[in-house]
Amino acid sequence: MSKVSEAIGSATVFAALGDITRLELVSRLSDGQSHSIAQLTDGLDLTRQGVTKHLHVLKQAGMVTSKRVGRESRFAIKPDPIAKARDYLARASAQWDDAVERLRASVED
Repeated sequence: MSKVSEAIGSATVFAALGDITRLELVSRLSDGQSHSIAQLTDGLDLTRQGVTKHLHVLKQAGMVTSKRVGRESRFAIKPDPIAKARDYLARASAQWDDAVERLRASVED
């Protein structure tokens, strides 16, 4: 994967996680189990339709999968896109650390 496509994929993940409700849904899904809309809606001040819209955004970002089980859809987390975004942030952080260190060394000379 090229650096540009990796950055685009990470940006999609960051954009999807830029909403408190979607962060909460990811948190609920992070137990590794699949959950129904009813389970994910429980305790949220949203309708099932509202939660479904947020899940659709997460699904478009590649972070969630859905599967029909009987009459309901079950949603599960796909951790790989989140891990790739985390790795991207780690590399960017290391680049900034290196730049700051070079600046510090330059100023001290």
